[in-house]
Amino acid sequence: MNGDSAPVPGFLRHPLLADRGVDHGFGTRAALAPSGLARPRQVHGVNVARAVNGGQLDREEADAVISHRPGVGIGIVTADCVPILLASQSGGAVAAIHAGWRGLAAGVVESGLGALREVAKPQEEIVAVIGPHIGRCCYEVDAPVMDPLHLRFGAALEPASASSRPGHHRLDLGQLVVADLIRSGIESESIGILAEACTACGVDRFHSYRREGSGAGRLIHYIQPR
Repeated sequence: MNGDSAPVPGFLRHPLLADRGVDHGFGTRAALAPSGLARPRQVHGVNVARAVNGGQLDREEADAVISHRPGVGIGIVTADCVPILLASQSGGAVAAIHAGWRGLAAGVVESGLGALREVAKPQEEIVAVIGPHIGRCCYEVDAPVMDPLHLRFGAALEPASASSRPGHHRLDLGQLVVADLIRSGIESESIGILAEACTACGVDRFHSYRREGSGAGRLIHYIQPR
């Protein structure tokens, strides 16, 4: 892992995390996974893995992972789903969350944020940054996706979606993540979003399952506590 907060080639950064001295990066096609990352096997669920001694995780399958151990970086991969990197105000506790529509419907953001608060210092502000993911422009879904999301988000689903043709909607996953973060107590000014980072549009910058199918690569995203 990178020992400081200097940029790593191939990764995108955001001031909300960089200003706290937190080493992090949202991957592009050019990014190579830093060595020593603790990474779970992602299953589109809500389980949270925690970094333990030796840089291992306390569970193998999870879609949120947290670390408050200095020098122990954590990571997730995506290919259209939403990567979210979070840190406490001091930078001593961090989390990475993989949020596709299934995870969002099940509550993965709430689960990951709750676990992060358990290891952060009491009353510490949490900041969250949303990384590259498929945008509303390229993400059309039907009732089997919309129905479970409506059960969780209710009226908040309406501004994040728009009818595209009978039985189908264009969906903004990032906006749903913002809605989940805010209703979980994160202030809007503590939420960052990387602009112009639709994975399906960004052919030269990002892998995309929607665009490339089963042969799509994966983008690696990481964060490490101070």
